[in-house]
Amino acid sequence: MPAHLRGAAPLPYTQVISLNLARDERLRASALRAAHHAVTEVDGGEIAAWLALGEGAFPSRVDRPRHLRKMPLFAGDVLDPAQSHGDLLLHITGSAARAVQQAAERTLQALPQQQVRWRTDGTRPENRTENGRGLARNPFHFTEGYGNPATEEESTDRAAVRAAQSEPSWAVGGSYQVIRIIRLATDFWDRDTVYEQERIIGRRRDGRWLDGTPSDERPVFATDPHGKITPLDAHARRAAPDRHNPPPIVRRSYNYRRSADDQGLIFCCFQRDLEKGFEAVQNRLQGEAMAKYTLTIGGGYFFVPPLGDAWLQALTRA
Repeated sequence: MPAHLRGAAPLPYTQVISLNLARDERLRASALRAAHHAVTEVDGGEIAAWLALGEGAFPSRVDRPRHLRKMPLFAGDVLDPAQSHGDLLLHITGSAARAVQQAAERTLQALPQQQVRWRTDGTRPENRTENGRGLARNPFHFTEGYGNPATEEESTDRAAVRAAQSEPSWAVGGSYQVIRIIRLATDFWDRDTVYEQERIIGRRRDGRWLDGTPSDERPVFATDPHGKITPLDAHARRAAPDRHNPPPIVRRSYNYRRSADDQGLIFCCFQRDLEKGFEAVQNRLQGEAMAKYTLTIGGGYFFVPPLGDAWLQALTRA
């Protein structure tokens, strides 16, 4: 199974590193080969590591994945250029923070000519698997991950590009990866009562639905058309209004904390189709009650190539 989808619960520590590649095609091709080799060397055991390609990784002669571009601005975003986009993403996860740090340094040492554009690390508090789903506690004290698929087969179905999607042949089996660095106003949030917080999220802190539906089942919002039980602008209801057709994404998010005034979520998701996956959800979230507590300041769109090196040959052929 690809490293980015390995296991129901992601490993609890991560480093996400975005790089700028040289504009010269020969140097860029050399860097991609070196990065592929370095990531292959560190991936395995207590480490899961992968590469993801930004739009700048592609020479003009190579067809890139058809949805891949710079992440656009969505309502309320204030993207810091120093924390956004990039030509190549190194994503390293592990069972211990020290192991992740060491793997990241070894990988970067193999790429001495490349410039780090931005870098961040994160953790997954209370990281665990329940009923096949990877769960963790976010900085707003809520358990998240219940919307993820419960099986590896369903994860692959949501995340892996299919042959019939009019994508380049080398991209079949890969995934679109979205990273969003979301600063959370935790002090502001903690002034609200738990009752108010649960109304904003649309779930109890432990994941149960407001109408009493168990966390691993799907409520029928149609029985609450006016939002008396679950408000119409609740995050969970906006994100997935039809619980029988959940968003076709797989989430792998982490918490980050740089200072008391800069902490939040490294939102990360994978999908086979950006428009039907992340972008459809993000557009539905406009006007949600949680918006005043969040500020997206960075991240980007990337493409995780499939296993093997067919993608590398396509991008680096003379």
